[in-house]
Amino acid sequence: MQIYLDHGATTPARPEVIDLMANVMRSLWGNPSSLHEWGERSTMAIERSRLQVASLINADPEGIIFTSGGTESDNMVLMGIARQHRTPQHMIISSVEHSAIRLPAQYLEQHGWEITRLPVDREGCVNPKDLTQALRPNTVLVSIITAQNEVGTIQPIEKLGQICRNADVLFHTDAVQAIGKMPINVQVLPIDLLSLSAHKFYGVQGIGALYINPLTTKKRSLIPLIQGGGQENGYRSGTQAVAAIAGLGLAAELAEQELVSESARLTKLRDRLYVLLADIPNLIPTGASASERLPHHLSFCHKHIDGRRLVREMNFAGLAISSGSACSSGAIEPSSILLEMGYSPTEAKNSIRLTLGKSNNEADIEWTSLVMHQILSRQS
Repeated sequence: MQIYLDHGATTPARPEVIDLMANVMRSLWGNPSSLHEWGERSTMAIERSRLQVASLINADPEGIIFTSGGTESDNMVLMGIARQHRTPQHMIISSVEHSAIRLPAQYLEQHGWEITRLPVDREGCVNPKDLTQALRPNTVLVSIITAQNEVGTIQPIEKLGQICRNADVLFHTDAVQAIGKMPINVQVLPIDLLSLSAHKFYGVQGIGALYINPLTTKKRSLIPLIQGGGQENGYRSGTQAVAAIAGLGLAAELAEQELVSESARLTKLRDRLYVLLADIPNLIPTGASASERLPHHLSFCHKHIDGRRLVREMNFAGLAISSGSACSSGAIEPSSILLEMGYSPTEAKNSIRLTLGKSNNEADIEWTSLVMHQILSRQS
């Protein structure tokens, strides 16, 4: 019996998405920049996807820019804002950002920029008061992750964004883990920039988008990372990957249709698994409480057993889980996220993450519990 519980790392592309992409590659292979009918057909597919992605977050389609994924979108924001300024200014991020934000910020810091990293509490949550106190006259960007990828904690994005809006500072959120799992309405939330990635909600790897609020960013337009033919309204040059973009659009449309029902289903499965694992000695839940975390996300650390060892043991038993973030799972060091949350280096090294998805059911939950009990009782 094989059970995939690592949907936070990537999700399998939906059959509908694969079928659509195959059809697009067969019939819509024209260059979207060409003026003839072949190019126009490809352009229409791209613009349909732009509408679908925009609808998922209730955005103006004009603000959707297609990229290669969440990492490029995040880099595009930090570096694009930085390149507007001839002299280094000040940016604010949280201390629990994904490496796609953390490392560009570190690069800018090495080149004279001032970077403030907001602390988090034991659950991994930023205090809005800390953001208010950290703002400076030369603060040009605040970037706070919507939901932390390792521990599932949802940040108070509305409060944080409103603080930035009141201070006339651009607010970006890395919503890669959150899109398709929780509702996000950029007409209500004070978000200026938002990153998303298709392969986190059953699209394919290598395609994503950046939402740029056309109203609040008009006078502070990002300087593009890639110069060339001026595609994507000049923000992201290069011939668009029509099939992947079309697949992203369909994945977004289906995610929007199923958001309420699937989130409720995953929450029920997640909560059941928490109950079943609660009696395992030395297994400590990490992150926020159920109401303040992603509906598909469970995370723990063990007092004695290395997280990567647990991942291997579970894999031998036919279950896929991860230790911390998939983007840093090859690292030997303790999770920097858990260290920032106040966990010891030993606990931070012994972290695991289980993320549920469309393929999981109640039988998977019962079997996962049984396997984890057996493995941890044998190794404790």
